[in-house]
Amino acid sequence: MTATVLIVGYRAYAELERCLASVREHEPDARVVVVDHDADEHRGRTLAEKFPQVLYLPRSENPGFAAGVNACVAHAGEGPLLLLNPDCELTGSVLTLLADVLARHPRVGIVGGLVVEPTGVAQPSGRRFPDATTAVAGRTAILSRLAPGNPLTRRNLAPRPLADMTPVDWVTGAFMYVRRETFDEVGGFDAGFFLYWEDADFCRRAANAGWATAYAPTAAVVHVTARSSRFAPARSLWAFHYSALRYYWKHGSWMARGAGPLVAVGLAGRFLVKLPGRMLVAVPTGASRASGR
Repeated sequence: MTATVLIVGYRAYAELERCLASVREHEPDARVVVVDHDADEHRGRTLAEKFPQVLYLPRSENPGFAAGVNACVAHAGEGPLLLLNPDCELTGSVLTLLADVLARHPRVGIVGGLVVEPTGVAQPSGRRFPDATTAVAGRTAILSRLAPGNPLTRRNLAPRPLADMTPVDWVTGAFMYVRRETFDEVGGFDAGFFLYWEDADFCRRAANAGWATAYAPTAAVVHVTARSSRFAPARSLWAFHYSALRYYWKHGSWMARGAGPLVAVGLAGRFLVKLPGRMLVAVPTGASRASGR
């Protein structure tokens, strides 16, 4: 069945337009649903009119990415779902490649593709489930930046395959292809995650239900990161750390939960350390409506 492309937007109209243009060029038959949070409705509708395949759904509030995905799915068709960030651009056809993975592997419910920076550097979009080492050896952690080949980083970031696919624990929600049966069985995304870690949580719940997740580098997008979060740098940074704690508590053992207060203090300290640097990339409020996300 035909896939539906799902896009959750937040003020990034310039990026959204380029994203939609790339979908129209490379997947002209795809149906697209855009949920636009905290919408400039006039600007959003004017943009959507350029793309007849788009169902545009403005929202005055911003309940978060996970809630936005669920809202998109409520208006999607019965076929597979392609989650695509508005700051992603297709460089070629992807839906047939991703659908082929599902067709060849009936218990694979989620597939992520190759995500690259505009410079061509690949982002580690296939990963292992978070554990105690993720704080120091996750994708953006200091150890991964200083010594990317260390064993802890290699444990957190699944190796990129040379073939057409490899099993992974979870893939980024910026570019995620989901079997509709899987989405429905798992119950969609957990809207308790405002931003970040909802994709890891979704893949973990899918794994608990017997569905596998795969990484397929044959399908690729270009992703310009943090185009939304720069409009709300403090809130997005807080959401990252709050969601990390939520994930820890939700999926940790009873012994791990016993250390919850220490984890919370550690995450709060990390938030305070990161906050000054994040504020330097903030977009002035008056500019948010005139520029992309």
